[in-house]
Amino acid sequence: MNPYTDKDSPQDKQSIFDIQARTIEGKLINIEMQLFNRYDNEKRTLYYWSKQYASQLEEGQSYKNLKKCVTINILNFSILPNDRYHNVFHLRENSSGISLTDDLEIHFLELSKLNHQQMTATGGLLNWLLFLKSDNTDNWEVFNMQEPELRKAMNVLEFLSQDAETRRLYEMRQKALHDEASSMEGAREEGERQGELKGKLEVATKMLAKGMDIESISDFTGLPIEELKKLNHAH
Repeated sequence: MNPYTDKDSPQDKQSIFDIQARTIEGKLINIEMQLFNRYDNEKRTLYYWSKQYASQLEEGQSYKNLKKCVTINILNFSILPNDRYHNVFHLRENSSGISLTDDLEIHFLELSKLNHQQMTATGGLLNWLLFLKSDNTDNWEVFNMQEPELRKAMNVLEFLSQDAETRRLYEMRQKALHDEASSMEGAREEGERQGELKGKLEVATKMLAKGMDIESISDFTGLPIEELKKLNHAH
């Protein structure tokens, strides 16, 4: 599915999923892969899950149309305080453990907690994880021999990589982010320059009022002599 979520207003943060898919039953799946820990992963996960869940309803639709949303986080680092490499979270009552709803399901796969023995014990998981982490296409044929289902995954990956519209949307988003960052940085620097100039002009005005000569004021403030002459004339 389209990895971009619609924004409710121009001020909203746009969410971009790594992989967003829909099952035959209508469940929505969001797969996120993180090589580096950017922190606040728990809140980030819940934010992305909520955006996916809320984006399902169109105007006038009832809540019964909401389908289960599953978020799968594949992390190249550890964030949870246990030794399990696969942890699953749901909405349940504290004491009885009864489920409020099955609509929320969040998985954390922490690759750093996997050892070779665990990978081997899980059958084809090792090959899949290598496939997901690999950027070397030369290895794919080796994976394919060991795990036939990888051929289907590789075909989908190749299709997505050749999707010009997806690439265009991604590049537009990156350009917008870079433009926004540049504009904010430029505005900040301009504000600092204006503030510094204002401060120098205020100092120069006080020095002129005390009868100090323009050359000395220019040396002290760094303001051009012509600018000081204009300032002196204005006052």
